[in-house]
Amino acid sequence: MHHLFGSTVFHEATLPIAAAVWLAERPLGALYRGIPFQAVSESTADDLVQRGIPRDSIRVIYNGVDSRRLTPNAADRSREPLFVYLGRLKKYKRVDIVIRAFAELGDAAARLEIAGAGDYRASLERLVESLGLGSRVKFLGFVSEEEKLHLLRRAWASVLASPKEGWGISNLETAACGTPVIAANSPGVRESVVHEKTGFLVPPGDPREMARAMKRILDSPSLVADLGAGGRRFAEGFTWDRSATDTIRHIEETVAGPPVRSP
Repeated sequence: MHHLFGSTVFHEATLPIAAAVWLAERPLGALYRGIPFQAVSESTADDLVQRGIPRDSIRVIYNGVDSRRLTPNAADRSREPLFVYLGRLKKYKRVDIVIRAFAELGDAAARLEIAGAGDYRASLERLVESLGLGSRVKFLGFVSEEEKLHLLRRAWASVLASPKEGWGISNLETAACGTPVIAANSPGVRESVVHEKTGFLVPPGDPREMARAMKRILDSPSLVADLGAGGRRFAEGFTWDRSATDTIRHIEETVAGPPVRSP
């Protein structure tokens, strides 16, 4: 189980569809109570427990990151302050909060680059124009893996305002590149950022607090290197090999079943 939508679906879908998804998740506890689960985060495990799945039926196995390919390179770092968003452009991702925070920052030298595709792009572009940020915010569209690597190396920080994620793998990719993360202190997301060690966690839905975290980066550029180094160490602890090994072990234990007790 990657994640459950819960009430966040109402930020994305029309009311009838959102209500149908929300209701469909409610009977999970009754339908799957005796079934083992694998969750990608403690937040997802908590969601399952709230829906009636016993906690001892859930194994948390985190996603990994390819830290052999995603590596730091200080020579790539932008000379001017650069913040980036990397992810889908969907309404529920709250990229609008990132844009409003950048507007609140009010630093004429700073730039924001938004990488990703999605049906909310046009609305975000209109927001950028309405805030007078057209010359300082750039939409990159879908980027290749090589372009993503260069983008994350260039950034002073990546920014994520999502109110809920299964894990927040883009945060880990940013950290692997030695770049700090500014993110909402929301379920799933908070597990992929160590506050003041790999970046900053801010209250969800609060562009002003997100802007303050951005300003901390601007006021002390040495934080980029310090938090980036902490992020790199953090990311190195999450590998796909470990995820695969733990998953195989979990499957084998599930197939074997509980030990047979002697009469």
